[in-house]
Amino acid sequence: QVQLVESGGGLVQAGGTLRLSCAVSGRSFSGYYMAWFRQAPGKEREFVAVIRWGFTSGVYGDFVRGRFTISTDNAKNTVYLQMNSLKPEDTAVYYCAAKGLSGGLYDARDYDYWGQGTQVTVSS
Repeated sequence: QVQLVESGGGLVQAGGTLRLSCAVSGRSFSGYYMAWFRQAPGKEREFVAVIRWGFTSGVYGDFVRGRFTISTDNAKNTVYLQMNSLKPEDTAVYYCAAKGLSGGLYDARDYDYWGQGTQVTVSS
């Protein structure tokens, strides 16, 4: 059974830092696209970042570029999202997701596997 489990969310002050983790299991995700999305109440699910498993660099959404970093750790079977310089506008439920090689990368509907999400709240 494929499973993605997020952790690391919480309450942080503006300007602070959080690192989210997504533990994956059930299959090898080598070469898969691993992504983070976020969703605030009443808003559409928004693209945050994507990387191919095992690769060095990722692609970022406009509102997080320069502040967030996505990475994978094969030894720990984990995807990370390092979030620096957090803003109140970053408040949302953050989801990790995975997909194969076909289709697009930036729409949530392109992804095959999802975690349950972890809440990030940034106070001003």
